[in-house]
Amino acid sequence: MLKIFLKVSVSLIILLGIIALFNIKKIKRLNAVNHLFDEGNIIENFQGMEKVFEISRLKASPKPFILKEQLGYSLPESFTYKNQEENLSEYLEHTRNEGLLIIHKDKIVYEKYSNGLSKEKQHISWSMSKSFVSALVGIYVEKGLIQLDATITDYLPEFKGSGYDDVSVKDVLQMSSGVGFNEDYADFNSDINRFGRAFALGTSMKSFALSLKKDKEPGTYNRYVSIDTQVLGLLLKAVTNKSLTLLLKEHIWDPLGMEHDAFWIIDNEKMEVVLGGLNATLRDYAKLGLLYLNEGTLNGKRILSEEWVKNSLTPDAPHLMPNQLELSTNHYGYGYQWWTPQFPKNDFFAVGIYNQFVYVNRDKQLVIALLSGNHHFKSNTELYKDKHINMLQQIAEQFVMD
Repeated sequence: MLKIFLKVSVSLIILLGIIALFNIKKIKRLNAVNHLFDEGNIIENFQGMEKVFEISRLKASPKPFILKEQLGYSLPESFTYKNQEENLSEYLEHTRNEGLLIIHKDKIVYEKYSNGLSKEKQHISWSMSKSFVSALVGIYVEKGLIQLDATITDYLPEFKGSGYDDVSVKDVLQMSSGVGFNEDYADFNSDINRFGRAFALGTSMKSFALSLKKDKEPGTYNRYVSIDTQVLGLLLKAVTNKSLTLLLKEHIWDPLGMEHDAFWIIDNEKMEVVLGGLNATLRDYAKLGLLYLNEGTLNGKRILSEEWVKNSLTPDAPHLMPNQLELSTNHYGYGYQWWTPQFPKNDFFAVGIYNQFVYVNRDKQLVIALLSGNHHFKSNTELYKDKHINMLQQIAEQFVMD
């Protein structure tokens, strides 16, 4: 009897130890998420997300496309925002810029790193990764495996009864799903912050997406819902039976000749956090902008169709046009996971929170990529987003290369 009691006791202690270790891991990750954007460690976190989360690695292209350099361009001394002049270098320092890269046509004309970043070091993209997902959707639309007018539940029947029931793929691409969602990063109880805590505690991306409810008619209102992009990732996985890591490697990383390794943050089901979990280098982010600037080709290769690029960057309904605040939660235009500041103005951009940008100006044939760890961002997200866009537009407008 004593031997049986001892065996049971030892087994129970081992089980409790395993449970304790598992919970400690979750608690540590939750604590890391809650302090991810703190002033003292935001830079280190943005350059080291693999220390906080589980990841799926992505190898550099075996045939890297190395951009030519024609360095020597100097940034303007200032820019204006709401009729107030700002010293540009001081503003970049204030917003803790980590990297700024300018490509003119096919040459790097400006490249500068600070706050510990280097051209070989990965940095979190946040929502810039949405534009990579959009490109993958475009490739599978061209292959005939995805129809834009089909519904999410045609591909993911488990979403019947959720907020995504009978919502078209196109409406999800255009952030017009009708799903109710509060994406205010300054509000502790917002849906996006609730999502972050749920993810930290082990909730899968899919489970969280299934929990959302509809509150608008799809295709009538532009509300930025990060989970929409995650649903697109689940769709891609369903139609290809491949991970997003493999899809990005096959269709984007290798064809674009990405120079460096990258990685996705993944959830407890090994699903990539495609709504904002891509980590790559500044040069490799910029190449996506260069691909769209060149209407789907890069380094002599056709990667996206010209039609897909055009449609991705063209708002095609009233609720997607800029300054339609009765039909949208933002004052910018929106395409297929790309922003169009003043459509039909000839620029567009991908953006991530805390001031990550790939900005493209077609008139000047410029791509400007920028990475930051702006701890001020949460205090006034729209101010810092708008101000950065003004800055990038004015850098482009003043650009002159001898």
